[in-house]
Amino acid sequence: MGTSTVAGRTRSMGALFAGVALLNTAMAGLTTAATLIVAAGSGAAWSGLPSVASVLGTAGGALGAGLLLPVHGRRRVLVCGYGIAALGALTAFAGALATSVVPLLLGILLAGVGNGGAQLSRYLAADLYPPDRRGRALATVVWAGTVGALAGPALLAPAAHVVTGFGWPPLSGPAAVAVVATAGAALAAAVLPRDVPPPRVRAARGPVRSPAVVRPLAAMVAAQLAMVAVMTMTPVQLQSHGHGLGTVGWVLSAHMIGMFALAPLSGRIADRWGPAVAVNAGLGVLALASATALAAHTGGLPVALFLLGYGWNLVFVGGSARLSRDLAPETRSRVQGTVDAVVWSASALAGLGSGQLFAGGGYALVAVVGGVLALLPLAFLVPRKS
Repeated sequence: MGTSTVAGRTRSMGALFAGVALLNTAMAGLTTAATLIVAAGSGAAWSGLPSVASVLGTAGGALGAGLLLPVHGRRRVLVCGYGIAALGALTAFAGALATSVVPLLLGILLAGVGNGGAQLSRYLAADLYPPDRRGRALATVVWAGTVGALAGPALLAPAAHVVTGFGWPPLSGPAAVAVVATAGAALAAAVLPRDVPPPRVRAARGPVRSPAVVRPLAAMVAAQLAMVAVMTMTPVQLQSHGHGLGTVGWVLSAHMIGMFALAPLSGRIADRWGPAVAVNAGLGVLALASATALAAHTGGLPVALFLLGYGWNLVFVGGSARLSRDLAPETRSRVQGTVDAVVWSASALAGLGSGQLFAGGGYALVAVVGGVLALLPLAFLVPRKS
C-alpha cells in the first residue's frame, strides 16, 4: 500500500471519527434535554416523543445516505447530512427557548437526519480495510461515540448554568451545545478526501431478504428496542426520585460509555470468533442489564445502564461486522442503509411505548419489557455460527 493511500486512509478515519464524536455529543444532550422539557410540559406519558423524533430522523437519514453514497460519494453526503443536523439543532434551540414542543421535535427530527449519516460512517471506515480487519475498523468509529458519552451528558448542567446567565431557560443550554457540535461535524466531513463514486450497478432485491441480512437485522432491532426503552425513561425515573441534572448526566454518561468505550473489544471479538458470537453475547448482557435495572434502586442505575450500553454495543458491532463482511460491494451501501433505517424506525416504537409503559407500570415494567425483547432473538433468531 502506497504512502498516499495510507495517508488518505488516516485522514478519512480522522474525519469520520470526529464527525461521529460531535454528532453523538449533540444528540445525547439535545435528546435528554428535550425529554425533560416534554415531561415537564406534557407529562411522563409523552416524554418519549423526542426519542421518537430522533430515531425517525436517523432512520430517514440512514436510508437516504445509503441510497446517495454510491451516487455522490461520502464527502458530499456527510457534509449535507451534518448541515441538515445543524439546521435542526438551531430549530430545537429556538423551541427550547420558547419551551415550544413543535419546533423542538422538528429540530430533533432534522438533527436525526444527520445522525443517520453518522451511523453509516462505521461502514465507510470498514470499507477502508481488508475483511479480516473490518470489525476493528468499524468499531473504531463506533468508539468515537465515547466522546459524546462523556461530553453530551456531562455538559447538561454546565450548559444550563451558562444560558441562565442570559436569562434563557436552563434546558436550552444543551440545545446550544448541539448547534456548535453539529456545525463542527459538517466541517470535519469537509476534510474527507474527495472520492469518486463507483459506476452504478442495478442491485437485485434478493440480498435484503437473505439470512446474512435478516439475522443480524433481527438482533439489532431487538437490541435497539430494549436499549431505547430503558434508557429513555431513566432520566424521568431519576427526576421522579428527586435527582437533578448532575445525577442524570452521570448516569447517562455511564450508559453511553458502555455503548461506545469498549467498541474496540467488540470489534476484536467479531473479527476473531465471528460476528454471531458478539451478537449472542450482547443479547445476554442486555437481558442482564434489564434485570439489574429491575432490581436496583436509583443508586444502582449506573451499573445497569452501563451493562445496557455494552450489550447494545456487542450486538451493534457484531451485526454491522457481518453486514460489512458478507454483502457484495454493489449492494452493500443500499442494504446497510436499509438495515439502519429499519432498526431506527423500530426503536421509535420503544421511544413512544416506553413513556406509556412508565405511566402504566413504572420503571419496573419498562425494565421487564426490555429484558424480554433482548431474549427473543437470542432464543429464536440468531444462529449459533456466523
